[in-house]
Amino acid sequence: MRVRLNVNRETHEMEVPAGVTLLGALRDDLGLTGTRYGCGHGVCGACVVLVDGIAVPSCMLTVEDAVGKQIVTIEGLASNGALHPVQHAFLEEDALQCGYCTSGMVLSTVALLERTPRPTDEQIRDALAPHLCRCGVYARVLRAVKKAAR
Repeated sequence: MRVRLNVNRETHEMEVPAGVTLLGALRDDLGLTGTRYGCGHGVCGACVVLVDGIAVPSCMLTVEDAVGKQIVTIEGLASNGALHPVQHAFLEEDALQCGYCTSGMVLSTVALLERTPRPTDEQIRDALAPHLCRCGVYARVLRAVKKAAR
């Protein structure tokens, strides 16, 4: 099946089998490996991307369902060589350790701050609840989100 996807402000045409996940197309066809495979069931947050500004697990979305949508991966956040403010805050607060979950958390934070510029601790925890971090940097992530909100 031939599809056209808008990823990180660029249009990509590709041939993919019907039913392939957005995660598979991003990693295998476009080489955007910042979107990670975790559980394959949409419950760990490692594969989260922004789809029309909403944080979505890309392992649960088929390429067909992504056609016509604006998709942003972690690779698409930086602008003109400058990190996105959320990426910068995560670095400043050392809110990553192994980094496997970080791209999904950063993108979910971007979506949260777009809809709720000054979130409460509870809103931050709710927005990031789908993300599993085996390194346990949750306190630092909370600080980073608050810093980015400022």
